[in-house]
Amino acid sequence: MALTPDQLAIVKATAPVLKEHGVTITSVFYKNLITDVPALHNFFSTTSQITGRQPRALAGAVLAYATYIDDLPKLAHAVERIAHKHVSLQVTADQYEIVGRYLIQAIGQVLGDAATPEIVDAWTAAYGVLADVFINREGQMYKANAADNWVGWRKFRIAKKVAESSNITSFQLVPSDGVIPLPKYLPGQYVSLQVFIPELGYLQSRQYSLSEGPKEKQEYYRITVKKNQDDEAGVEGLLSNLLDNKYSVGDEVELSHPQGEFTLDPQDAGKEGVPVVLISSGVGATPLKSILDSLVAPSAVKRPVSWIHSSRSRLVQPFADDVRRIWRENENVSANVFLRNLGPDDEAGVNYEFGDMRLDLSKLDGDRDLFLNVPEAEYYICAPEEFMVEVRRVLVGRGVDKSRIFLELFQTGDVSDE
Repeated sequence: MALTPDQLAIVKATAPVLKEHGVTITSVFYKNLITDVPALHNFFSTTSQITGRQPRALAGAVLAYATYIDDLPKLAHAVERIAHKHVSLQVTADQYEIVGRYLIQAIGQVLGDAATPEIVDAWTAAYGVLADVFINREGQMYKANAADNWVGWRKFRIAKKVAESSNITSFQLVPSDGVIPLPKYLPGQYVSLQVFIPELGYLQSRQYSLSEGPKEKQEYYRITVKKNQDDEAGVEGLLSNLLDNKYSVGDEVELSHPQGEFTLDPQDAGKEGVPVVLISSGVGATPLKSILDSLVAPSAVKRPVSWIHSSRSRLVQPFADDVRRIWRENENVSANVFLRNLGPDDEAGVNYEFGDMRLDLSKLDGDRDLFLNVPEAEYYICAPEEFMVEVRRVLVGRGVDKSRIFLELFQTGDVSDE
């Protein structure tokens, strides 16, 4: 149901109020919701709750909705990104009613008498419109997943663990049922992985990029996990550490169907000859490694590829040897590695191209490495948000159209559009 003109005007008029009180409203919302419906603990990251990332992300999303409620196409990317995340977490249509009830309740609780009946009615209607957008889009995704005979959580067994660096480990995961074939995914996509956290007493999920290019016959999925100390949450071993320290070959985890909009189709004939620049920092290399693998597969259309990576040191650099091998074996691939801290055995041209420095695009050849002379060139970036926003700013400043720059964020929320 569409909003009335009066309701539309009220929602837009209250956008400044949301900007001022949004995080307080969303913090109250999450607290009330999870307290009253503890089963929803399984859907929300406890770490992001405690650090405040999740309330901040939701506040930003609600503010964006209020700002562009009369021009929703501007939110298309954010809706697509969030819908993929919801489907990966198995969010159901009936849960939108619960969330809406608690969100409107939180608005009234924080704003008090300022939340007039007209404001509450307008926001109730606005939430209903947005919920319908998500329910319809997510319904399409669930239908597509059902065609692969996979909706819901599926048990996988750890078949192999490989240390990629001192703090990064790859896991090969095979379906425990051994019956239903694994669907092929698009390079750049992720899976949600769910395990029970003993210290918390409930399930937690995280999204991990599939770190290897898709195969014609997909017998396993590979994810690559950086071991993090979740000091902000005050919970030792929350997921990444738990996987690395306590999960061994033969143990089971649960995965949901691959999702994600940060993708590239390596067989798109319309992209033949169009350069691809892959820029990453640290474990941000994981989705880009899948994209790189797919672009050198026999079935891929021929495209020039530039791999640009920055790591703190070679000790924590993932996929170093594999990327160099791909570079040597494929004339359409080039690579440049920046290492901030060099070790005694590091050799220029062998382990790195630029040492003792962070990533600096000005050090690279604009045409050969960045393809700034090709108006159609595409740029895929995965790293901490500040890094990505800065790289995008530099590229746009050097003439790259923003529409050709694609960013992947590993944490809750979306990337700043600044």
